[in-house]
Amino acid sequence: MAMTPYLHFTTFPSLSSPLLFCKPHHPPFSQPPYLSTLQFNRYTFLSVSSRQNQKPFAVNFSSQIVNAESSSSSNTREPMRPPYNVLITGSTKGIGYALAKEFLQTGDNVIICSRSAERVESAVKSLREEFGEQHGTKCDVREGLDVKDLVGFAQRNLKYIDIWINNAGSNAYSYKPLAEASDDDLIEVVTTNTLGLMICCREAMKMMLNQPRGGHIFNIDGAGSDGRPTPRFAAYGATKRSVVHLTKSLQAELQMQDVKNVVVHNLSPGMVTTDLLMSGATTKQAKFFINVLAEPAEVVAKSLVPNIRSVPASGSMKPTYIRFLTGIKAYSQIFSRFAFGARRNRYMPED
Repeated sequence: MAMTPYLHFTTFPSLSSPLLFCKPHHPPFSQPPYLSTLQFNRYTFLSVSSRQNQKPFAVNFSSQIVNAESSSSSNTREPMRPPYNVLITGSTKGIGYALAKEFLQTGDNVIICSRSAERVESAVKSLREEFGEQHGTKCDVREGLDVKDLVGFAQRNLKYIDIWINNAGSNAYSYKPLAEASDDDLIEVVTTNTLGLMICCREAMKMMLNQPRGGHIFNIDGAGSDGRPTPRFAAYGATKRSVVHLTKSLQAELQMQDVKNVVVHNLSPGMVTTDLLMSGATTKQAKFFINVLAEPAEVVAKSLVPNIRSVPASGSMKPTYIRFLTGIKAYSQIFSRFAFGARRNRYMPED
């Protein structure tokens, strides 16, 4: 079979789009359906899914066909109208804080949180000066009790949450080969990015299932989420890959349960000039891509928030994947750099 060239690119923190280098590759094939089985008494349930999220069905191998859709949940919901109540984890700095400010600019209500009580106090004070009374609380997403308390805080102050954004994440500010990573760094990355995300999704879904308006959960991805390698921060990339898988699994679970008032989405901010990203800019290649592709948190938030708000506004309960740095945008900016020298030394000197 003849091989056709395609562009393959390396990824960096908070970037899920492909970057750099040309090599041969077989033409892409459509994604095959996923097949899983579940034994229950004399029935074998076959769950077949694809990018179109086909509904599961059940087969009795004695030749009977049984509908396996759950009928236990009617999930009637009230329409969502602004202002929206928004909760953002890890929102006292970086992209989380920028998203909080942008939602507040539109007139929405926001709850911010962080594992640092001091950062929460400082962020609430700053937001209060610009937007009036604000709500914030300490929450370590790695601790189930903390997240349960966060839900209680949200219900006491805002009654319900329309949009829950799982932004809290960590790379332990460490960029080194895995063989040199400490136990503490690995535990920090995995428990925050994977365990913390699972706990937050669990508690958010439990809360939203009982809300007349339902709710939308957005899980923020990052470098590695597309399966491409992330050398020098392999653990971070592996956890961000798990974000996409977890989101798909939760989407399938909600569909199998016939839940119609809660949806889980993916959100990709691309490369954001946060402390987390900039601390890894120690190589010429990293500096190149940061200068060419990265954007300040405020710029990213200004683009993402209208797209996030459009989901409840539309009334759609279909999963979405909202991206700031699309493949086309990345290719265009890289081309402009090579062709016209655009964005050279934008944030840091490359020479």
